[in-house]
Amino acid sequence: MENRRIAEILRSGEPDEFVAVQGWVRTKRELKGFSFIEVNDGSCLASLQVVLNQDLPDYDDILKKLNTGASVEVAGVLVGSLGKGQRIELKTDKIKVFGEADPETYPLQKKRHSFEFLRTIGHLRSRTNSFGAVFRVRNACATAIHQFFQERGFLWVHTPIITANDCEGAGELFSVTSLDLKNVPRTQTQAIDYSKDFFSKPTYLTVSGQLEAEVMAMAFTNVYTFGPTFRAENSNTSRHLAEFWMVEPEMAFCDLKGDMDLAEAFLKHIFKYVLETCPEDMEFFNQRIDNTVLATADNIINNKFERITYTEAVKLLEKADVQFEYPVNWGLDLQSEHERYLCEQLFKKPVIVSNYPAQIKAFYMRLDEDEKTVSAMDILAPKIGEIIGGSQREERLDVLERRIQAQGMKPEDLWWYLDLRRFGTVPHAGFGLGFERLVQFMTGMGNIRDVIPFPRTPESAEF
Repeated sequence: MENRRIAEILRSGEPDEFVAVQGWVRTKRELKGFSFIEVNDGSCLASLQVVLNQDLPDYDDILKKLNTGASVEVAGVLVGSLGKGQRIELKTDKIKVFGEADPETYPLQKKRHSFEFLRTIGHLRSRTNSFGAVFRVRNACATAIHQFFQERGFLWVHTPIITANDCEGAGELFSVTSLDLKNVPRTQTQAIDYSKDFFSKPTYLTVSGQLEAEVMAMAFTNVYTFGPTFRAENSNTSRHLAEFWMVEPEMAFCDLKGDMDLAEAFLKHIFKYVLETCPEDMEFFNQRIDNTVLATADNIINNKFERITYTEAVKLLEKADVQFEYPVNWGLDLQSEHERYLCEQLFKKPVIVSNYPAQIKAFYMRLDEDEKTVSAMDILAPKIGEIIGGSQREERLDVLERRIQAQGMKPEDLWWYLDLRRFGTVPHAGFGLGFERLVQFMTGMGNIRDVIPFPRTPESAEF
């Protein structure tokens, strides 16, 4: 008999069907003459109730092994359930225990565990309801991202993990080396002799695939990256990871307006897909984690995002009857409290802020006609602030060279990037989305470490 997933059985299984399932025991209830166990295989939030009658061979011995956490295979016939909240249950006539779990030492017993505790057992936490729901939603988000771009003819490109460039110019990079750290080769001036290293130059884990995506967009028009990125930022906060996933589309023949239009459609598509694909999980988050999760999703899907310039945003913030912790002045970057005021209190929906001051933005963003601002945009979402950042890229060779030099960078280090402006340059634009920030926003989870299976944070690299 072929094993079936529990999600499918609960959705479409009918009484009198013979089925077999494999999974892990969540709970056990012993009654006179029979027992119930709840089995979960990770395919959905709900577990399948399995009924064991005492006339089952070796009933007492098997029952001793069926503790929370034990892995089993059960086979039998589906019957209509008299229990509340379940349509069917499995009356088993055959059960096999693959692996036992000692109730004295198995850390996941039938009680609520704090997320802090569950982080200490990262190898087991995925078996809980909360993390099962998180990772099913994460999977649906990833599927929706690929679906969105593939339906629009975008090419998925794999940009390098190891790179020689610092796209953001932030300097928070993980170095990659094969040098013997106990005997580092030195030049005559006692600098590290990178000519002896694997790549013969300093290399790093990537902070962004954007520059390489621009290369590919100059041949394929519309491309996107979706892969891991790294920041060696010593931030022990609920919003920062040292290793996280980024989605970065890049579109040739596209301006700032086209960039904003695509980003808005992108967010709406993902939320709609997840609500349709994971309704039980999203309902769980709404009930157990944050009771505004479903309302927030509805707000994203059914509202046209507000669009204002940075200059307009500053004027609105200066008029606000709110005492902000950080000052509001033209030329300063917006802080999270400013962003959240705009989308939560003032407009009560997502806001796209555009045309930021040039001096606070990256060298590759297109300089506006006033030469004070650049064609950049951020999407600000309720409860989290900035969720997407993007821009039209600078396609004019002379302006780009000037911007690179103004930021203290060497044009010769980016010779290949400048070549894109020498040979068939076009207006182009793109944006970046931190994948974990999206999953955190969607689920209402309070800590970004709880939306990635194996979080990498300062002083923590388990598994």
